[in-house]
Amino acid sequence: MKAMIFAAGLGTRLKPLTNTKPKALVEIKGKPMLGHLLHKLADNGIREFVINVHHFSDKVKDYLKQAEFSDMTIHVSDERDGLLDTGGGLMKARDLLIDKEPVLVHNVDVLSEIDIPKLIARQKADTCIATLAVSERETSRYLLFDKYLSLCGWKNVKTGELKRSRNTDVRQKLAFSGVQVLSQDFLDMMQGDGSFSLIDEYLRLSVDYDIRAFEHPAEIWLDMGKPRAIRVAENRL
Repeated sequence: MKAMIFAAGLGTRLKPLTNTKPKALVEIKGKPMLGHLLHKLADNGIREFVINVHHFSDKVKDYLKQAEFSDMTIHVSDERDGLLDTGGGLMKARDLLIDKEPVLVHNVDVLSEIDIPKLIARQKADTCIATLAVSERETSRYLLFDKYLSLCGWKNVKTGELKRSRNTDVRQKLAFSGVQVLSQDFLDMMQGDGSFSLIDEYLRLSVDYDIRAFEHPAEIWLDMGKPRAIRVAENRL
């Protein structure tokens, strides 16, 4: 199967590390986080990738020419003309992701021990159109799920903003982990133009289709978007 890696972000939270390089090339124990993720996913059987780029895009392209990636098929989705957010980025790259298999989508700045084969197997076994890795941890924005762990809304607990996609009892609010498996049907049904969030697509489609949670322990997940998190990541690795 194929995987898309979101690597186009500006990495503003990682400044000054991203003053001269893109977030994807910030090093963890001497190796760019993009390299760590590519090899991890390859070890789990994924050999074809689509990577979106924007900030210092040429540096990412040059990095991907290294011999260590010669046994992988890597496509670059160039967003130099403007950042498209997660939904727009996936829409732009959609033609490169057409396949018989579901597609794994992964943020470049996520370090985790999420069981990727189990996540993929869950998506293939269920009738849902998308499976989202989530955990019970503190954050400002939560995805809302019913008793079947089907998506039914979103909430920003700082502002109080609430979006409900289905009128059902909310049983759990869980933090999204930036890792998901999407069916080809999901890709076919995507709408939107320009820059938009993938979360908005999840909410729109969950009105009529099943989008499920895949829970994992919070302690196996790390957002590497801040300098202090880089030190934590190095200790974990």
